[in-house]
Amino acid sequence: MNDEHYMRQCIEQAQAASVRGEVPVGALVVDPNTDKVIARTGNAPIGICDPTAHAEILALRDAAYKTGNYRLSGLTLYVTLEPCTMCAGAISNARITRLVYGASDPEGGAVQNGVRFFEQTSCHSKPEVKGGVLADECGQILKNFFKARRRQ
Repeated sequence: MNDEHYMRQCIEQAQAASVRGEVPVGALVVDPNTDKVIARTGNAPIGICDPTAHAEILALRDAAYKTGNYRLSGLTLYVTLEPCTMCAGAISNARITRLVYGASDPEGGAVQNGVRFFEQTSCHSKPEVKGGVLADECGQILKNFFKARRRQ
């Protein structure tokens, strides 16, 4: 499994979200046994008027639907930005085996920053975590997006 390959696909999803006016975060759910991408999406809270429509949540929902199981054991979630508390909770509930993310989020992240959700005793399912994959590229998309927004 090539983490950079899948993160580049996440970046494409983030760029598509940006074009739609959404905060540019992209996510994929991948079966590492077959290298099959099961779900891919970007942020959509504005477009679908849903505060829970983060890229991770949408990707988990789509993967659960496509696999016919809300438990996604054995699968890997790729996302361009460190997940927030809500998304970390969903990742745990979905039983994702591995989480790979790009840029850290010192303000809203909940994996290596903030509450460190997966380190809490109340967290019942803890994925293997790898952060920093193409972090500069993932972070630059966000910086460019917010810089352009401030100019408007």
